[in-house]
Amino acid sequence: MPPPHISPVGLEPPPRPPEHRPSAALLGVPAACSVLLLILVAAKWRPLTGLDHDIASTVHRWAVDEPGLTQTARILTDWVWDPWTMRLLCGVVALLLWYRYAARWTAVWLVVTCAVGAMVQQVLKAAVDRARPVWPDPVDTAHYAAFPSGHAMTAALTCGLLLWLLHRHGVGRALWGWAVALAALSVTGVGLTRVWLGVHWPTDVLGGWLLGIVTVAVAVRIHGSRRS
Repeated sequence: MPPPHISPVGLEPPPRPPEHRPSAALLGVPAACSVLLLILVAAKWRPLTGLDHDIASTVHRWAVDEPGLTQTARILTDWVWDPWTMRLLCGVVALLLWYRYAARWTAVWLVVTCAVGAMVQQVLKAAVDRARPVWPDPVDTAHYAAFPSGHAMTAALTCGLLLWLLHRHGVGRALWGWAVALAALSVTGVGLTRVWLGVHWPTDVLGGWLLGIVTVAVAVRIHGSRRS
């Protein structure tokens, strides 16, 4: 007598865990580091401010002595890696998600996350109210308070969100490698240009990177909870 028919459903592997679980470990360390750095910067802890000043002074001397490199840094930071360029990129991706892939929840999630990141950045700038570096021979200027670096935070936030979206949609290995390399170049490069141009202290950039990572991790958890 033939064995009874077994439904293929019973042989399916167990469901994958919710999307937000892998981000839990990613959230803890950057969140703790960003809070600690925020406290030290707000308290004007002398060892930290002294290190900031030493690094910024040295880098500024290099920037004054290398006008060609400084001009390149200005173009990159004002156009290629500008926060509004990054937000425009997210807007284009959101439109693609909405119209081409009908992923409307993800499109809204992406736009809202970028908006919240910008708001958090401005609130922290106003709360900490850290003065930017002042030089007798400045090579560039910037507005608003120094901490955190808006360029660094926006780049880390944008690149992190877009990399997560690419990974989630299962892109090919070659495209993924190029995307990771470009993201790393953008996030690192924009931070270096802000210090090179003398408009941020190094810890402003570090704070921006950490806050960008934390915002991405929180956003991914929210996205995973919504899907669950």
